[in-house]
Amino acid sequence: MRIDLHTHSRVSDGTDSPRELVGAAKRAGLDVVALTDHDTAGGWDEAVEAAYDEGVELVRGMEISTRHDGRGVHLLAYLPDPTYPPLVEELQRVLDGRDLRLPAMLARLNELGIEISAPDVAAVSGDAAASGRPHVADALVRLGVVADREEAFERYLSAGRSAYVDRYAAPLVPLLRIVSEAGGVAVIAHPWGRSRRERPDESDLAALKSAGLAGVEVDHQDHAPEARERLLAIARNLGLVVTGSSDYHGTGKVDHDLGVNSTAPDQYARLLELAAAASAASGRTTPEVIRP
Repeated sequence: MRIDLHTHSRVSDGTDSPRELVGAAKRAGLDVVALTDHDTAGGWDEAVEAAYDEGVELVRGMEISTRHDGRGVHLLAYLPDPTYPPLVEELQRVLDGRDLRLPAMLARLNELGIEISAPDVAAVSGDAAASGRPHVADALVRLGVVADREEAFERYLSAGRSAYVDRYAAPLVPLLRIVSEAGGVAVIAHPWGRSRRERPDESDLAALKSAGLAGVEVDHQDHAPEARERLLAIARNLGLVVTGSSDYHGTGKVDHDLGVNSTAPDQYARLLELAAAASAASGRTTPEVIRP
């Protein structure tokens, strides 16, 4: 059984539609795929239809931008009720933060002599819930300024670069509570990726588990083999669910092909058990796993 629990469609910053993504998952030999667009459930309905058509098991989720101890943390929230008002409010604040920083980023690029405008970004962002840095990167590619997203981030858009602008991210610990109250279950995505140097560490993760964290994404392309081994040991020590996934973005991210990393069936079963318990405790109507 091949299980990939972290993918993105063009409803956030991927390049496939939700339907195309599910079809690609089928062709890649996946049995289970989770759609986890950034800060939105906007692609869920289309993905559900495609899952029935393609015969692929679908887990509905989202990847939420949070901040903890001054660091950005991406939180994968699986099967929450997307209508739960506190969750809706936090997601909207995050999406608004993406949109509000766009003019400032474009102004900085203009100051560097790069002619780029909001319509240039809109031409590539399409039906995304908000325009973020990947869409600016895609516009820079389309304008011939850089060769690909990676170059755009390295030269202009990553933290500390000339066109970077900070934005709102939800406080992690309160967000963990909100996800639980919405009947969902939370996993930290790629915790040691992008030079985070083993933070959060074991004591941090233990505290986050007490606050409602269910698991940690261990097998991810941003984690070197030694980091995976260390994270796996920590997860086992703490009794956290261990996941692995591609973080697929279509053509928007290289070396993240569907199924390049996967989640073990027993860990997937644990995750679903925790989600069922959270749903029951919340008393809310939560999404079911789609099993065609």
